[in-house]
Amino acid sequence: MIRVEDLQKSYGSLRAVDGISLEVPEGELFGFLGPNGAGKTTTLSMISGLLKPDRGRVSIADIDVWTSPKEAKRILGLVPQDLALYEELSARENLTFWGSLFDLPRPQLKANIDLWLDRVGLKDRAKEPVSKFSGGMKRRLNLAIGLVHNPKVVLLDEPTVGIDPQARKNILDIIREIAREGTTILFTTHHLEEAEALCDRIAIMDHGRILETGSVEELARVAGDGSIVTVNGPFTAAQFRTALEGEKVNVLSAAEHVGTATLNPDEINVVTLLQKLSEGGIEITDVSIQKPSLESVFLKLTGRELRD
Repeated sequence: MIRVEDLQKSYGSLRAVDGISLEVPEGELFGFLGPNGAGKTTTLSMISGLLKPDRGRVSIADIDVWTSPKEAKRILGLVPQDLALYEELSARENLTFWGSLFDLPRPQLKANIDLWLDRVGLKDRAKEPVSKFSGGMKRRLNLAIGLVHNPKVVLLDEPTVGIDPQARKNILDIIREIAREGTTILFTTHHLEEAEALCDRIAIMDHGRILETGSVEELARVAGDGSIVTVNGPFTAAQFRTALEGEKVNVLSAAEHVGTATLNPDEINVVTLLQKLSEGGIEITDVSIQKPSLESVFLKLTGRELRD
């Protein structure tokens, strides 16, 4: 349904997107997971046709986004990170304005607006100006605007940014519903729990590149089958790495006062690991142990935590 080939975009000397290629089949909920500045929004902007790439090709349902933009955008819905709302207009008026851009027959547009006002929980507030809405209500209306023409493909750029947990849950529930109905969704987030809960497949992205792609289970195997051990103490990154040199462990990250390693369960256990660190002069003040996760995968691929 979505095909991206060798997509690239630079701003001066900064390579924001560096040769991305991917395919998202019909009905899949595909996520871009990465920190702010990873290139997620720039990628989504090029896929949607809002930003022209320096190189590469994008097609949606075999329609080239740049040679046939009107045809592509009829089946595409975009929910941007920045709210696309007119504060002085009501929720219904906003939906009417944006929905009219798709040349829907008036009876169909009205039916769609009624449907989406109901689905996002704004039916009873439809006539109020958006300026009176809470942040969560505005996010739900922003979502409805991207869905008002019932697109086959939806691009969602950080749709829960800046809202409270209950409002986030409401939006994620709606995304799950439309995915179950067969809509193809491309979703960007920097929240691990959102990606794990929603996505059929995830692309881990950093510095404009896709580092790894797969399901949650497939990605977890990238970090290995053993436990992830994180230790804290008054040591340097070099000291941590030196203490484990030659041992049957994989150092995921090392920094001032904190180091993380994954164990080979057939070769070394946690007790032995801590003994090796102690023998290497590493003083430990705190230890945490976890199973392989998206966080540990990100650590292995980038050498830093996702929240950095």
